[in-house]
Amino acid sequence: MVFFVKRRNLCACVIGFLVIVGFLASPILVPAQPVQRTAVRAAYIPATSWLPAWVAKDKGFFTEHGLDVTLTPTQNVSVLPATLGKQLDIAPSTPTDLIKSAASGLDVVTIAGMTIESSANRYVDLIVRKDSGITSVKDLKGKIVASPAMGAITHVAVLSWVKHNGIDPDSVRGVEVPYPNMGDQLKAKSVDAIESIQPFAGALLANPDNMSLSDPILTVADPSLFTMWIAQGAWARVNKPVIAAWTASLQEAIDFIAKNPAEARAVMAKYTNLPEAVVQRISFPQYSLSVAPAQVAVWAKALADLDQIASGVDVSKMIVTAQ
Repeated sequence: MVFFVKRRNLCACVIGFLVIVGFLASPILVPAQPVQRTAVRAAYIPATSWLPAWVAKDKGFFTEHGLDVTLTPTQNVSVLPATLGKQLDIAPSTPTDLIKSAASGLDVVTIAGMTIESSANRYVDLIVRKDSGITSVKDLKGKIVASPAMGAITHVAVLSWVKHNGIDPDSVRGVEVPYPNMGDQLKAKSVDAIESIQPFAGALLANPDNMSLSDPILTVADPSLFTMWIAQGAWARVNKPVIAAWTASLQEAIDFIAKNPAEARAVMAKYTNLPEAVVQRISFPQYSLSVAPAQVAVWAKALADLDQIASGVDVSKMIVTAQ
């Protein structure tokens, strides 16, 4: 009887020992820690230039690179430099908006390029009605030209083009009209010409009553840096890893667009709310994230020639990239 009890006690000890060994040998499950991502507040214009940002957001490229990006639509890049460091961290812009903002004393820099305008891949058109009697740049004297903003790069290009053809830029009357409303203003003959960009230009030129006078951007430089991303200088100088993640995400998106145009167009339709037929006709711009001082300097010269800034601006101080 005693022997039987001892055997039972021995068995219990052995079983207990094995249970303890098994527990110690099992992997300890530690609750997964949430991934910390850097919040980035960015804006965009609902135009094809900014498609890589939409693709990077929708396809998860920003997330993969450790960014939690919030995208906010806006219609006018000219008002965005003043919001940097306040409502926004990164904003869409153009060389002229960057230069004028920096020249006015704002601490603003470009952190990456976005699109290049070239004769091989046009994105901008100065559109007139075929019955307007406007057939050349000299016919713009005394005319009303619609622009998204009086300081917009397209308007600077138009005024530069006019001046270099012997016309007083002050003889051209500019009025501010949002891109989506320009077509109606042209049709109503409230304006004589409009500075349009894709995807709006494509839809307007599909109307047989309209025609393109030229691409004013290319009268300044061909090819030309057209759009870019900007940030507050103080923020950019201490957040180069964020800039690196931003540009890496956009580059993945650019590669995705090239390899998956159908999916990219679906994203375009989502962010522009354009009809499918229009989206399918729109060509993609030439995307490039690099930006060099010479690309900015040509626009500084155009602005100086129009007496909109002082000459001799040091554009190299306006560039802070991840490298």
